[in-house]
Amino acid sequence: MKSAKSPQTLRLLRLAAAVSALAMASCATPPPPPLPPIVIPPAAPPPPPVALAPSVIEAAGAYRAYIRRAASITGAFADGAAVQRAVEEGSAYEPIQFLRGEIAYAALVALQNPQFVAAVRTYAVDPASRADLSARLIADPHYASALPSAGAAALLVSATLRADAAKIRNAGELVKQAAYDVQRQNWSKLEVSGRDQRLANAKMLSARPVAAAPEDVRLLAASVNGSDTSALSLADATTLDPASAQFTAVVSRGLAIAALAALGEGGPSNEAGLQRLLDEQTNAFCLNLAKLNLYQCLSVAKPYYEDVFCLGQHILIDTAQCVAKGAGGATAAELAPAYQPIVAKPAPPPKAPARPAARRRTR
Repeated sequence: MKSAKSPQTLRLLRLAAAVSALAMASCATPPPPPLPPIVIPPAAPPPPPVALAPSVIEAAGAYRAYIRRAASITGAFADGAAVQRAVEEGSAYEPIQFLRGEIAYAALVALQNPQFVAAVRTYAVDPASRADLSARLIADPHYASALPSAGAAALLVSATLRADAAKIRNAGELVKQAAYDVQRQNWSKLEVSGRDQRLANAKMLSARPVAAAPEDVRLLAASVNGSDTSALSLADATTLDPASAQFTAVVSRGLAIAALAALGEGGPSNEAGLQRLLDEQTNAFCLNLAKLNLYQCLSVAKPYYEDVFCLGQHILIDTAQCVAKGAGGATAAELAPAYQPIVAKPAPPPKAPARPAARRRTR
């Protein structure tokens, strides 16, 4: 007689079956076939110019500004006020806007690959081919992986985003270490003043979109035609086989927007299609989880050194992991932010040096 399975066991079995089904479905989806070459008539008119809507450039500018600000945070805190300023500065990004900015920035990086742009522009000459490819990219961003030279452009995007993630993570590791080092200073062990308000401020800053700096917008607008020398230097450093490129959701959507720009279809007239490509949910979950971990950490942190830990781990390191996830090329263990926030514990007090044993007097 078969023993009855508990409700919990049945739920686990159903969950395992669902996961297996999803895995099989994902494995069964083949990559899109390469696009056929375009035959350009000798008297064909020139294609429309490369164009990218200002909204996409501004989104990329906001992302770029945050990366710069976050990477500049150090663990050199002189007092509690310095800690609070750093927490506020690091908290100042709204997850959806940040992710849209990352995708927009990925598109601008892809436009720095001249082979990719030139190959896509061959499809821009014929109006029918241009409209067809544009519609395909908006309907399925992964279709960009079938474009000529897409692998090389994807490697450039991944390398750039991983470099951004490394900058923030390095800053986070230094700040996280400072959570322990700073305990030598008495002020770090004082209770944070206005604890409830500083948590409310972090939530407010996390819900408020930020504006891009005008200089960033100007430089990024100029890079639409391939003038970003920093991206080109990364291209020289990217020596991997294009066949090894990882077309994550962020990378694929960035390539799709770059392809629309190269087709001349990335201007304001195609705003609806561009906004659809900027919307991505998988990495939004990662960033929202990082924010939740931050709120939990701040809600239980009391002395300033614990706020330093929250800053290093849940603002900087967790955000860096989400950026790296969008870039691809990292393991799941390296990418997933901790579900349970850990608050720094006080360092044990230094032990008093042992006294030497008394010498016996000899007669």
